[in-house]
Amino acid sequence: MKRIGVLAIMLSMSIVLGGCVPGDGTYTTDPAGFFWGIWHGWIAPVSLILGLFNDTYRVYEVNNTGWFYDLGFYIAIISGFGGVAVTRKSRG
Repeated sequence: MKRIGVLAIMLSMSIVLGGCVPGDGTYTTDPAGFFWGIWHGWIAPVSLILGLFNDTYRVYEVNNTGWFYDLGFYIAIISGFGGVAVTRKSRG
């Protein structure tokens, strides 16, 4: 019963996060800024997996504000994936 609950939570989170992934730019009216860059960096693994199955999903927003979006995106990527290696203890 516990596995069904965990599976339901994971499925609902993937659906919710799937609604916030960057697209191909056809429905975007305002360019994505710094905070959207942070969000897209945090959910980049979800965007990558969804992009494998559907061509309309992108990891990176096409319609963005430039280097300010890039800064937020790379801050989120580095803090999300690089932080794991910093906190991991060696078994030496």
